[in-house]
Amino acid sequence: MKRRGGGRGKRDELRRARGIVTLEDVARAAGVHYSTVSRALDPSKVWRVNAVTRKHVEAVARRMGYQRDMVASGLKRGRTHTVAVVVADLGNPFIAPVLRGIANRLESAGLMSLIGETQDESKRLARILDHLLSRRVDAIILTAARLSDGPALRRISRKGVPVVLAVRDVPGIRMPSCTNDELLGGRLAAEHLIGLGHRRLAQLRGPRDVSPTVERAQGFSKAVAAARAVEIVVRSTATTPTPDEGRRLMRLLLDGRQPPPTAVFAHHDLMALGAMALTVERGLSCPDQVSIMGFHDLPQVDRVTPPLTTVREPSEELGRIAAEMTLAILGSPDQSPASRRLPPTLVVRESTAAPPGQRPAVLDPIGETVRKST
Repeated sequence: MKRRGGGRGKRDELRRARGIVTLEDVARAAGVHYSTVSRALDPSKVWRVNAVTRKHVEAVARRMGYQRDMVASGLKRGRTHTVAVVVADLGNPFIAPVLRGIANRLESAGLMSLIGETQDESKRLARILDHLLSRRVDAIILTAARLSDGPALRRISRKGVPVVLAVRDVPGIRMPSCTNDELLGGRLAAEHLIGLGHRRLAQLRGPRDVSPTVERAQGFSKAVAAARAVEIVVRSTATTPTPDEGRRLMRLLLDGRQPPPTAVFAHHDLMALGAMALTVERGLSCPDQVSIMGFHDLPQVDRVTPPLTTVREPSEELGRIAAEMTLAILGSPDQSPASRRLPPTLVVRESTAAPPGQRPAVLDPIGETVRKST
């Protein structure tokens, strides 16, 4: 005949083998009942234990190295104290400060963040979301949504798990979002280049199915059209924001039938660096013959030659706000926080300048008037 409670005994043996201190261990060492220890170490029940006993139990628990079993206590309350953060590409340096902002805020609230990577594939996103549901995460912060992911998001929404969209939005989905003002970002890029005097411009666009790059392209094109300048359209977009894709799109631009532009806006700093490398291979000088600017202001882009003009987005702040929104939903499930759009800023460096023939005259070392590289 099987002995009742044998399963629990085996679990206790495993815990002791792993050096895990249990509430029972603390109770024995403190000389009090298990329930007293449970209440004394539970923030929601500590008021039921007198101060002297509570301090004694806390001292014993601290000395023994007791750690609260968050999984067990969470399951009792229907919470796991975990928030999943789903990203498209962990190799993209833009996402690192976003994750830092999220993790720091969640940690300060006693929550742990779990990271999942979709590799920017919708099928992989669907599998990850199902996996997270099986792990009973309290909420999901999704930075990897594509415009075509609406059905998957609606399905998750019906499961009752709170979802906050960050970085990328999905129109028509009734979920709170925290994104950058990408229309403004594209407009800032165009207005900067137009302000320098450029009249023939082009942009190296990011993926077609991602809201930030779609809106970035719209903001740029609208500003160029409003200034009655000419946009030379590249008949392709980047599949991923990499230097190789920047080189490929820049090659298409320079090999086109139309005269090349004097200014190029790349939708990502890494793409801009690839475009700059190709111009060197083609014997062109940046910015003397073609100005090139990027987007995101990634680390070290101020140290390349020439230092890269770009548009900076408040990435870490975006992550922090997305986490704040998630905490607000968990605290008040019936009240959805308002969506936020954060403004970017222009960072002007030496990779952009006035077009050839429009630069001010300067004096050479012997005093003769010359013109900057035409």
